[in-house]
Amino acid sequence: MVGAGAEILYGDPLRLEQALQNLVANALRHTPPGGEIELGAEAKPDAVLLSVRDTGSGIPPEHLPFLFDRFYKVDPARAAGRPAGSGLGLSIVKAIVERHGGTVSVLSDPGIATVFAIQLPVNGTGP
Repeated sequence: MVGAGAEILYGDPLRLEQALQNLVANALRHTPPGGEIELGAEAKPDAVLLSVRDTGSGIPPEHLPFLFDRFYKVDPARAAGRPAGSGLGLSIVKAIVERHGGTVSVLSDPGIATVFAIQLPVNGTGP
């Protein structure tokens, strides 16, 4: 439970931490040395917004609709020289966020930045 004024976010702190860890792990995996990873949090009247932004390789637009599908992996060449993921991390993020009544989205401009955003409702009852 996190409060911002009268707004309260109810949820499972371990699962929400897992969701953020998955997003940060992806950002670390796909951001080269010298790149940037930025975490953000913002309280709105009816939601809490969390974001993970990186200046890594980016995600081609044709892959964006499938990113949260179980076992989906973008071109393995993107992970050249880095350990490949299982294709489960983003589907786990989506399941956790939706279990909390929220949404997760992604915007990516290949070669410039990728931003994953989680929006969670406040003053709900939680999972």
